[in-house]
Amino acid sequence: MSVSASAENLSTDTQSCDGGSMCLELALEGERLCKAGDCRAGVAFFQAAIQAGTDDLRTLSAIYSQLGNAYFYLGDYNKAMQYHKHDLTLARTINDKLGEAKASGNLGNTLKVMGKFAEAIQCCKRHLEISRCLGDKLSEGRALYNLGNVYHAQGKHLGRVGQNDPGHFPQEVRECLMQAVTYYEENLELMRSLGDRQAMGRACGNLGNTCYLLGDFTRAIRYHTERLTIAREVGDKAAERRANSNLGNSHIFLGQFENAAEHYKRTLALAEELGDAAVEAQACYSLGNTYTLLREYRVAEEYHARHLAAARKLQDRVGEGRACWSLGNAHAALGNHEKALYYAKEHYSISKELGDVLGVATAQMNIGDLCKVLGMPNEIETLEQASAAAAASAEEGAAQTPFNALRVRRQSMEQLSLIQLTPDKKKEARKGAGEGEGDEGAEGEDEACQLKERKKPPRKPMARAESEDLHTESFFELLSRCQSGRMDEQRAVLNCKEGRVRSKAGKLLRSASSSDKNVSPSEEMLNMITDMQSERMDSQRAELRPLPKKPHKLAKGASLPGLRPQRTTCTKPEEDFLEMIARFQGSRLEDQRTELPSLKPERRPKTLPDDDFFNQLMRAQSGRMEDQRATIPVKDNRANKGDSNSKK
Repeated sequence: MSVSASAENLSTDTQSCDGGSMCLELALEGERLCKAGDCRAGVAFFQAAIQAGTDDLRTLSAIYSQLGNAYFYLGDYNKAMQYHKHDLTLARTINDKLGEAKASGNLGNTLKVMGKFAEAIQCCKRHLEISRCLGDKLSEGRALYNLGNVYHAQGKHLGRVGQNDPGHFPQEVRECLMQAVTYYEENLELMRSLGDRQAMGRACGNLGNTCYLLGDFTRAIRYHTERLTIAREVGDKAAERRANSNLGNSHIFLGQFENAAEHYKRTLALAEELGDAAVEAQACYSLGNTYTLLREYRVAEEYHARHLAAARKLQDRVGEGRACWSLGNAHAALGNHEKALYYAKEHYSISKELGDVLGVATAQMNIGDLCKVLGMPNEIETLEQASAAAAASAEEGAAQTPFNALRVRRQSMEQLSLIQLTPDKKKEARKGAGEGEGDEGAEGEDEACQLKERKKPPRKPMARAESEDLHTESFFELLSRCQSGRMDEQRAVLNCKEGRVRSKAGKLLRSASSSDKNVSPSEEMLNMITDMQSERMDSQRAELRPLPKKPHKLAKGASLPGLRPQRTTCTKPEEDFLEMIARFQGSRLEDQRTELPSLKPERRPKTLPDDDFFNQLMRAQSGRMEDQRATIPVKDNRANKGDSNSKK
């Protein structure tokens, strides 16, 4: 829904001077900027219009729709989904069926891009259902096209798992693609009845791509040919370039390499005309591989050299590596083994830089074969052996590291007793040392401690174990007594006044207990620490204050941004209480929400086509390889051997 269309339906009485006209003017300016291509500035004007506010729900619905489309264009799909949901809510509120259908379609497209295919299918089916009820053929055609797009995208998404060639996808993927074909064909028939040539071209292009994925290449060629014809009629150069590229891919799988080369040449010419350097490099790559299949290696070498230059210009390292690999093969086929070795080494270095294990292995094999042909030593193999020997020697040196010192230190730490480190045990040790030999200097010196240990008489191991058990029990008893008091002080009470009285009483009890003279020094110190910690805990307690009751609450639609609230009186105190809880708890819940880490988009090489030509080569060559296989006549050989033996 456009803002200008909704503005025509407004009367001057409804737009008062309290900000409604300002909202409409800002929204119209935002719509103008979005149509001019400046969606970021248009979003700013739409947001200002929402801040101004309006009472007209149709205007607000149009603003939401335009904002969702602008955010979709900018790539912020979460905000686009949010505003399309607002638009859908308002359309249902005012019972605008056509607006609901459009909002459902926009929401379905946004969910498709976000990868939520099940929800997108539900929204698009709702769009189709409403359009058919209203008898709107254009809206029905858009709904059919959107449904085909969702199923097509879902099939491609599921088909990315594993290495699958066109026509060899799992059953789940094939079902999605067949559903897409069904909806695309319905859209094509409807657009033919309406005479919309551009919509027919889009449907034919998508049908060709879907049939290509299903492995029906003949049918794909038929649809892409119709797409090419329509693109030439309407003068759409970009669509014509895409149709030629798709036709070339389909002819490759049928083994029609000459036809594929013609379509790729037309793709290259259109890419040069449009000034698209990346597509130009892709066309050169496809042409080089096609002429390799035709065994015209010199022409293939020219196109691969152009692809390499374009990849270096666009800083596409993956495409550069593929170009070096292809150039090495072309020069090897032409007999230029020195150049082939140079490009093989370039391919090896690029693959090693990118971490391409398969590329490194392929380059090593090519370098080894070329070095044997040229009678040269394999430098790469020598370097690999040297690095492997260095790694092995480093591992041996690490295995001979002396761990005995570390083990002795660890055993000495295991002999320590935790109870012997308590203050009471230290005092007892000092008293025992004073009675036996007197005060001999500082406690921290290691030599004095060793002398004391030597002069002490040996103790029986049984007595030592019993004393350790006694001290362990006394220590844990002291620890539990001190911790129980702290646990009681940390308990919270609902009555703030009683809590204060209890905390004061607790302080008095603690002060009285601390003033007891019969308490040992260790208990006195722990009581002092407990008093200090309890005061800090009391200072951190929060008081529960009753919240003021609000006699009014907002109307149902006031939660939408830009809509002026209308207050209504509430007669149920339970609703006020629940609303108060939801209001105060809602902010806390929103603060605790965490967004899932967004996946980083996989960077695709700029100069390589979407359908990797290597898979196409393998499929195209597999049939020829099977035809060239020869069966060994085992019985005939045995019969011939028997005849030769009889002759002998």
